[in-house]
Amino acid sequence: MKKEFIFIGPPGSGKGTQTKILSKEYNLPHIDTGSLLREAVASGSEEGKLANSFMEKGQLVPIEVVSKIIKNRLLQDDAKNGFILDGYPRSLEQAYALDEILKEIDKDITVKPQVFYFEVSTNMLIERLVNRRSCSKCGAIYNIKTMKLKDENVCEKCGGKLIRREDDTEEVAKKRFDTYFEQTHPLIELYSERKQLTTIDASKDIDTIYKNLTGAIK
Repeated sequence: MKKEFIFIGPPGSGKGTQTKILSKEYNLPHIDTGSLLREAVASGSEEGKLANSFMEKGQLVPIEVVSKIIKNRLLQDDAKNGFILDGYPRSLEQAYALDEILKEIDKDITVKPQVFYFEVSTNMLIERLVNRRSCSKCGAIYNIKTMKLKDENVCEKCGGKLIRREDDTEEVAKKRFDTYFEQTHPLIELYSERKQLTTIDASKDIDTIYKNLTGAIK
């Protein structure tokens, strides 16, 4: 049976970490808009060139372009048994666009995406982001406050340098959260009304969150 999951949650909610674990266990592709856009640009595809023309100007990529890139990705062989969408959709407009994409892709089967909302307080999110470090080499993510590291500057997986993202500051984080919650709250209401939403307490530790996540999978 095809499994379709949508992960929604603010920056620092831990949904990316959970996506990677679930993706490996269920053998489903982890799909996030940011990576897709970068890959499309690197490939030199028509959609990639169009997306890059907006990204270079610091503008949002039009929903029509993003939808085409998402659709092309969901049509690939590794997504035939399902997928995990991480951070998409981010608005009602994108949600309705995704409805149309899935209507076409899943026209011969009956499947409804299960939406997981990673809920956590703003104060905890800010604390996580301020203490977050990522490996410049392999991308591994650490929290220097909650994780006991031998060296706060060295990745324990590959030995790469741990860096702090430029936007992982309290001031920037608050602005990001304001924008996120403004755009995302309507999504929570939409999927709740459709009986597709499951709320996950993202304030817990990684193992507990994963246990609750998998326990809620239908």
